[in-house]
Amino acid sequence: MASADLLHQALAPLSDAGSGRSLLELGWISDLRHQGRRAVFRLALPGFASSQRERIAAEARAALLAVDGIDDVQIELAQPAPAPSSGPIGAAGHGPGGGQLPERQGIPGVRQVIAVSSGKGGVGKSTVAVNLACALAASGLRVGLLDADIYGPNAPTMLGVADRTPEVRGSGNDQVLEPIESCGIAMVSMGLLIQENQPVVWRGPMLNGIIRQFLYQVNWGERDVLVVDLPPGTGDAQLTLAQAVPMAGVVIVTTPQQVSLQDARRGLAMFLQMGVPVLGVVENMTAFIPPDLPERRYALFGSGGGQLLADEAGVPLLAQLPMEMPVLEGGETGRPVVLAAPGSASGRAFRELASRLSASCALSPALA
Repeated sequence: MASADLLHQALAPLSDAGSGRSLLELGWISDLRHQGRRAVFRLALPGFASSQRERIAAEARAALLAVDGIDDVQIELAQPAPAPSSGPIGAAGHGPGGGQLPERQGIPGVRQVIAVSSGKGGVGKSTVAVNLACALAASGLRVGLLDADIYGPNAPTMLGVADRTPEVRGSGNDQVLEPIESCGIAMVSMGLLIQENQPVVWRGPMLNGIIRQFLYQVNWGERDVLVVDLPPGTGDAQLTLAQAVPMAGVVIVTTPQQVSLQDARRGLAMFLQMGVPVLGVVENMTAFIPPDLPERRYALFGSGGGQLLADEAGVPLLAQLPMEMPVLEGGETGRPVVLAAPGSASGRAFRELASRLSASCALSPALA
């Protein structure tokens, strides 16, 4: 008959892919026991480690079946522990789904939070978020970037760190994720926690949980500003952020054409309804600049859309960003254009955007 000690010895080599720490030590595997010739254990992964569930289950099953006297393995899946002070969205709110909204909780060490949002995908929102973060850091600010686009995380590729895995410290409810440092900023992203082609097939509650963990269970340290790259639309991620944390405001990214404006209006209206300040509009892909004729400008998607949206909402048009090859090259090589080609039209435009937001949000390096 297998003993509890033998079962623990069998699972001792299993570790977290990010930190390399024992799953038993982390508390992700617990309540290990045997019932006759069946081994039973509880598997409870935090949201940021959910992508490892299939691997861990397979390795644990194989290890336990190799123990003499064990013919079967039963895994009891448990929900990950909620982040500190987090309640379910809409559980008791008069926002979507309930009565009174939960009190917003600041992030220790983070002075300001700025979200970058768009009504639809494909407008360059992540490009704006990444380059804005890098431009703010280049100005002397201590900057974090939270890639909250859980289903389509692109920030790791844009920052050249897609092959890296963040470290996890602590255990149980005290687990903390260490952000990845790149291009002068600290960043976390779902893209760092899953395989390159692995889809994230989650419903709302799991999405809410991972975003709250990215907010409150990451060692952000002292940051003058945290830039949050939101997914497109007006769904769970936007609601979670708006209800969870106090924000300096949100930047709305659009392109000039009408279909982009229609969706951007909805996103802008949602943040106003949630009581989040709209800092302004960024019009991306304003004009194409051909590499062989840098003095030319071609308005491929029309013109004036960003200004129209800003005027309708009574907010400033913060930037009109051109389309040019250095932007594409920077996103694919992991060196954003604001750093790789600071003298380009796009590089200058991103620095001006960062300067305007620094002024409007009173961003300045904290005194040591």
